Amino acid sequence: MTRTKTRDRANEAPAEPGAVISIRGLVNRFGNQVVHDGLDLDVRAGEVLGVVGGSGTGKSVLLRTVVGLNPPYAGRIVVLGEDTAAMSEREWEHLQQRWGVLFQSGALFSSLTVAENIQVPMKEHTHLPKKFADEVTALKIALVGLPPDAAGKYPSELSGGMKKRAGLARALALDPEILFLDEPTAGLDPIGAAAFDTLIRDLQQSLGLTVFMVTHDLDSLHAICDRIAVLVDKKIKVGTMAEMLADPHPWIREYFHGPRARAAGIG
Repeated sequence: MTRTKTRDRANEAPAEPGAVISIRGLVNRFGNQVVHDGLDLDVRAGEVLGVVGGSGTGKSVLLRTVVGLNPPYAGRIVVLGEDTAAMSEREWEHLQQRWGVLFQSGALFSSLTVAENIQVPMKEHTHLPKKFADEVTALKIALVGLPPDAAGKYPSELSGGMKKRAGLARALALDPEILFLDEPTAGLDPIGAAAFDTLIRDLQQSLGLTVFMVTHDLDSLHAICDRIAVLVDKKIKVGTMAEMLADPHPWIREYFHGPRARAAGIG
């Protein structure tokens, strides 16, 4: 793993009790463009946290940084009690097995069936016998609300909503503790988006998941998020929906009181 520059830990605010993700002093930059500058964030165990922000604020960059796909310029990230910059490759691989990720497009392998896609992390991280892997796969397919015959279909044969659910089944393949979602309802019609929101909340409650969800969907924020993290001024502000509605920051006020918010029954 790429090691990052860190600030003096004596100046760090302590992590919240029960935080499963703790970020301190995060800096993400690309050339001369600084996206995040000294960002601090705690994600509590068992919550659904919605991450929002304007274009260019680095919502997906933040998610990708936490899961190790984007090396940060500086800062400290602790996930499930592990300092990600101080881990060996073996420790990092073990940590990755404790979370699942659903990317915006579903990121399914087009040449593999749904069942084969779900089994990718099983083959990468476990030595399950094929019979048992097939049984687990069938369970995950049912868990996300797909019909049994979806197992043998290829991504090109699926609707947009089914692709999302197949990607979610793969994200849940190893029974993760944390679920990362990148714009999970993007591209879905309102009915499909509402159904997916309900699915996420039901899975979070039944499986005891912590959910880190990047979204622009105000309906999702209102329906299933316990707290909302707003990226503004290269940092982040976190609070409940009520706290966001009362926040005086111009962008936050416009976002949560604008026409789309009123249409969602929020502003």
